[in-house]
Amino acid sequence: MDNKVSRDLLDQVISISVRAGEAILEVYNASGDIEVDTKSDDSPVTAADLAAHNILAPALEQLVPGVPVLSEEGEMPSFDVRSQWERYWIIDPLDGTKEFIRRNGEFTVNVALIENGEPVLGVVHVPVLDITYAGAKSLGAFKRDSAGETPISVRAMAPRLDGKQPIEVVASRSHGAGAVDTLLSRIEGTLGQTGLKNMGSSLKLCLVAEGAADLYPRLAPTCEWDTAAAQAVVEAAGGVVVDDQFELLRYNQKEALLNPFFYVIGDRAFDWKSLLLA
Repeated sequence: MDNKVSRDLLDQVISISVRAGEAILEVYNASGDIEVDTKSDDSPVTAADLAAHNILAPALEQLVPGVPVLSEEGEMPSFDVRSQWERYWIIDPLDGTKEFIRRNGEFTVNVALIENGEPVLGVVHVPVLDITYAGAKSLGAFKRDSAGETPISVRAMAPRLDGKQPIEVVASRSHGAGAVDTLLSRIEGTLGQTGLKNMGSSLKLCLVAEGAADLYPRLAPTCEWDTAAAQAVVEAAGGVVVDDQFELLRYNQKEALLNPFFYVIGDRAFDWKSLLLA
């Protein structure tokens, strides 16, 4: 299958994602506490999650007829069904629900197109900031905000290896802190000074994609809809996302929709493997 993606398709996905973000903001900006329900897996869900899903799912189904949509807030087909999918959309209508509930702005709309297990198109929209990160394997990556559209790319490690500039690591605000601290100590012992940024949702991957961070180690559970869109952006920007065995992170390969632990790497030329798997 040809995995080239047209710019027109990417622009339409951005438009749909922005509409979903506007629906999220209607709930976010309303007065009073945000009402929270709990799903069967004990994760939180709000009216904003469902409102965004109700915009994204039908719009994507119409955009490319015959391509199914897998959403965190939708029905979960069995692996017998999903394993027949060569091409499908995977969406997290509101990634960072806990950040949304805290009203700290660190939540996103995530939409990815998967072909044969590989994310080939990704859109990560940040409603509060009205910023969109987007990319496709065949088109490169960019960031769109009020100033317009700017190409983005990962940054090289070389300027940070002389000890004059810190190696920037980004990590979850809520998960896996102990394991990340241990890893940071190892990196500092080998490469010198590191800086740590804590952030919610898939924004962490986007920081690597735009060259604001060098590494994002995720040493705690995530689901496939949490990462697919931002992985597409990272890889379109020149980076890579690998699992804890340093194999490329891939999708729809098993019954469970949980990801393994993984690393988001900016500079693919640097020998991160020797350092991280030591």
